[in-house]
Amino acid sequence: MDYKNAGVDIEAGYKSVELMKKHVKETMRPEVLTNLGGFSGAFSMSSFKNMEKPTLVSGTDGVGTKLKLAFIMDKHDTVGIDCVAMCVNDIACAGGEPLFFLDYIACGKNEPEKIATIVKGVAEGCKQAGAALIGGETAEMPGFYPVDEYDLAGFAVGVVDEKDLITGKDLKDGDVLIGISSSGVHSNGFSLVRKVFKMTEESLNTYYDCLGAKLGDVLIAPTKIYVKALKSVKDAGVTIKACSHITGGGFYENIPRMLPEGIVAQVRKNAYEIPPIFKMLATDGNIAEEMMYNTYNMGVGMVIGVNPADVDKAIAAIKAAGENAFVLGEAKKGDKGVILC
Repeated sequence: MDYKNAGVDIEAGYKSVELMKKHVKETMRPEVLTNLGGFSGAFSMSSFKNMEKPTLVSGTDGVGTKLKLAFIMDKHDTVGIDCVAMCVNDIACAGGEPLFFLDYIACGKNEPEKIATIVKGVAEGCKQAGAALIGGETAEMPGFYPVDEYDLAGFAVGVVDEKDLITGKDLKDGDVLIGISSSGVHSNGFSLVRKVFKMTEESLNTYYDCLGAKLGDVLIAPTKIYVKALKSVKDAGVTIKACSHITGGGFYENIPRMLPEGIVAQVRKNAYEIPPIFKMLATDGNIAEEMMYNTYNMGVGMVIGVNPADVDKAIAAIKAAGENAFVLGEAKKGDKGVILC
């Protein structure tokens, strides 16, 4: 008896690392001091020594049950983007610049080509965020996961000068809320998605005119990464007073996290066109409107609060970064929360 007979193939692990190295290399930053394969990743902070009070910000998350779609569709090259996005968008919400990322893949059987494809997606997410992929872990766990399934999670660290932290404390009555479009469902609410739609290869490969695409392709579209868009706003000289990443819990849970006490967010539902996938979800699943806004991003992946005088400049900066933005609503005096109107 040996480890391989027990279900763990060490040689497959070595091959996975070799296959992923070319993808990891594409994410490198000059601050990275170590090579892939070491026991830890080292990252120099010397380039941030000119900050008055350099402050580390971090985020960790996973892809969740969206992975079930990847298994059924046998498509594994974009879920890594989701994993990175869920972490770095939270860092960007605080005003931080993502510096580096580490991933964790747990699987029932290490198939080197599949693992490398997953990491390729992680590397793509890191490139979009400007972060280095400095390490990770692939854990082969036979008997714990089915041989053709895996879980994917990650951890990111960023930096911001303390004076530039986005806390929401200065958001006031009359400030404007700007929404930045999502790419679809992103990586939240898939337990409900999987209840509404049949999770079969046939169902996911069905083309719908209302979507203009196959259902599976729309659902598995990777989460938007907003790091460059928010940096563009900052570089345009606009102060982002508050920021919210619209993830699990939708509008009702996430927007209040950016509000100070005594401020309510008035959101206009007709401020933008809700993507067809959300309308399809609500109709096919008989899901009430309040529940939709309490579960999904409804086409808005990020919300920022700015001074009224900065609205045009902020929207122009976001569009210059390649994203769509629009006035979503206003901050008003009232009990902390969200009012849809």
